Amino acid sequence: MRVLWLTAAIVLLDQITKLLVKGIEIPSLGISLPGFPYGLSRPVLGDLVRLTYIENPGMAFGINPGGKLFFSLFTLVAAAAILAFLYHARKERFLFRIALALVLGGALGNLIDRTFYEALFHDGPLFFGKVVDFIDVDFPDVHLFGTSMTRWPVFNIADACVTVGVVLLLLTHRHPAVPVPPAPPVPDDRAA
Repeated sequence: MRVLWLTAAIVLLDQITKLLVKGIEIPSLGISLPGFPYGLSRPVLGDLVRLTYIENPGMAFGINPGGKLFFSLFTLVAAAAILAFLYHARKERFLFRIALALVLGGALGNLIDRTFYEALFHDGPLFFGKVVDFIDVDFPDVHLFGTSMTRWPVFNIADACVTVGVVLLLLTHRHPAVPVPPAPPVPDDRAA
């Protein structure tokens, strides 16, 4: 289960970057990080990549299937299921286990936001948080079905890890062999 070190590293990196963007104060430890102003964009690679601090109350692309509490609990159950599946897949190919570790790390990173950030920042109760997003990437304009997109939706490191993990899962998942039914017996003409 060495791939869980990758999961832990993803969660740590994800949370550090989110706290740098959001800002945090812990006077007893002498920590005071101001963070970014909400909604402000700072160029990293010109207009191609920017840091833009927003908070997402739902899941990917702002989809909110059933309220904050439902989605927080759903993510908790999904993360537990992925961890159990990772344990059962411990003898699978290494790249397959890496893919699961990426998905698990991303799910846990965003789960921490949803579960603890509202309470930690005195904005609300446990399990009612929003996910901190900050990576803002430009791509060619897309006009499809009456809607237009000029930038990719703002995301974070956890989201990127889930995406890469899912793509790797699709590429490394082995489909079980479909059993070939036995051929019907050939009648023996000599017996007649």
